[in-house]
Amino acid sequence: MKIKGIYKIKIRVKEIRGKGECAAGLKVGDEFEINENGQPVPISFCAWAFNAMWPFVTAMRYGGILPWEKDPDKAYVACPDPETTVIFEIVREKDEEDYKELPAF
Repeated sequence: MKIKGIYKIKIRVKEIRGKGECAAGLKVGDEFEINENGQPVPISFCAWAFNAMWPFVTAMRYGGILPWEKDPDKAYVACPDPETTVIFEIVREKDEEDYKELPAF
């Protein structure tokens, strides 16, 4: 028996508001991938931003949807920095090659 698997997730920096310069060095257009093993973004990635987006990433990796988003395969999350807010787009990759089935326990 198989259960629903895990999707690959891509994270993109869409916008930087406020001062326009992220303290962690992120720039508009930067992309990161979280694969089926949960290997996250680079070690230098901002912990505050990662902590803000992780619940959304986890739900989307396992096939969940966020009912307030227009596209079920995308979500938008902002880091909590009030001076320079970074807006991230989280995209669920639906390519069947990127979908990994998990065996049921």
